[in-house]
Amino acid sequence: MNYKQALQNPIFKIISQASKNLNLDSYVIGGFVRDFILKRGNAKDIDVVAIGSGIALAKEVSNLLPNKPKVQVFKTYGTAMLRYDDIEIEFVGARKESYNEDSRNPVVENGSLEDDQNRRDFTINALALNLSEDNFGDLLDPFNGIKDLENKIIRTPLNPDITYSDDPLRMMRAIRFATQLDFKIENQSLKAITRNNKRIKIITNERIVVELNKILESPTPSIGFLLLEETGLLQYILPELTALKGIDEIEGQRHKDNFYHTLEVVDNIAKHTDNVWLRWAALLHDIGKAPTKKFSNKVGWTFHGHEFEGSKMVFHLFKRLKMPLNEKMKYVQKLVFMSSRPIVLAQDIVTDSAVRRLLFDAGDYVEDLMTLCEADITTKNPKKFKKYHNNFKIVRDKLVEVEEKDSVRNFQPPVSGEEIMETFNIKPSREVGLIKEAIKEAILEGDIPNEHQAAFSLMLEKGAALGLKKV
Repeated sequence: MNYKQALQNPIFKIISQASKNLNLDSYVIGGFVRDFILKRGNAKDIDVVAIGSGIALAKEVSNLLPNKPKVQVFKTYGTAMLRYDDIEIEFVGARKESYNEDSRNPVVENGSLEDDQNRRDFTINALALNLSEDNFGDLLDPFNGIKDLENKIIRTPLNPDITYSDDPLRMMRAIRFATQLDFKIENQSLKAITRNNKRIKIITNERIVVELNKILESPTPSIGFLLLEETGLLQYILPELTALKGIDEIEGQRHKDNFYHTLEVVDNIAKHTDNVWLRWAALLHDIGKAPTKKFSNKVGWTFHGHEFEGSKMVFHLFKRLKMPLNEKMKYVQKLVFMSSRPIVLAQDIVTDSAVRRLLFDAGDYVEDLMTLCEADITTKNPKKFKKYHNNFKIVRDKLVEVEEKDSVRNFQPPVSGEEIMETFNIKPSREVGLIKEAIKEAILEGDIPNEHQAAFSLMLEKGAALGLKKV
């Protein structure tokens, strides 16, 4: 392979010239090189290592560029960053690192390119391309990273126990890369992750969530979650999921393994949406089943109220992992809470009133809710699979029909509380709430159309029944 092709962007010649001006060597290293070899598209992030000051190199590159882009300096880490077109370029001086047991933040010293490649997490991320004038585009591959790319292997450059113990986030990164690239983690490396899994406790939840999101955003997220479970990491990160694992049997009655079912649902939904929060909803839709699982002699295993329990657990999980406690969390909560509603509809005769209530309760989330419920079909029986999907198509068609006719999505009552108070000359009170609820129920049941005149007439009728007089 001609690696110079990777360096066709004019920025690399400019970095080469800047390096010459400063009399230092520089190399592009890591993900940019890896992704070029894997033909993964145009990278938006480039890492450059200087044998010397990365900050000085960044400033010299900026001076050589026509628009003199701003250089962001991070003195604590000895790094600098600038933007060129739509690319972020990070510059760092070659370094060697040493760690203490309680932190993933290393003690850093200046080092050689060899030192810098030794500290890289995986052989496929230690590949470097020379940017010097004389050897421009030469590949430096001290750990046979090219061979590991060909064989689709994730391997650490040095002893994996040291690599993972020094920076336990690398365990998550190994699993994330295996998931994104559909690679295998080399056996000794996989065993080392299991041996060091408790070390994940020193990693901040924010960093863990970044890796979880990348696993969820992969084409087949189950690869990552199965590896997290196999290595014992999942019990420290998402114990709500590991609690779903296993099948209990009493009096010959068994329930399905809800952990593996969940991973099937996540893979199913990944085929239909890139929305990471909808994928989170799929991952968490059954977490309420572990605490609500009961056995009854009459009906066997039950999980009554697991949707309500699960929606409460979503809040605690987001809070623990320091995920956003905003509309994203509420979105996931709502989908978990409503995750069985369309399924019930699809099993029964689909009435207009039931569809109105689904539209009213789900609002703008109704399409995502249907996508989640269709992903929840994991039966291996072809007849059942076809039947369930046909039933959901009936529900989808009914949703469109009822919404066009009754406009109940994000429902706003045709008669406001202010109009009720003006009509009967009353102040805010229990009676206002009762009248508004009666109008809403009548519209959802189809007793009256979603129109002002019909709602106003019902308001007068309900007001009279409550002893109120129109003024």
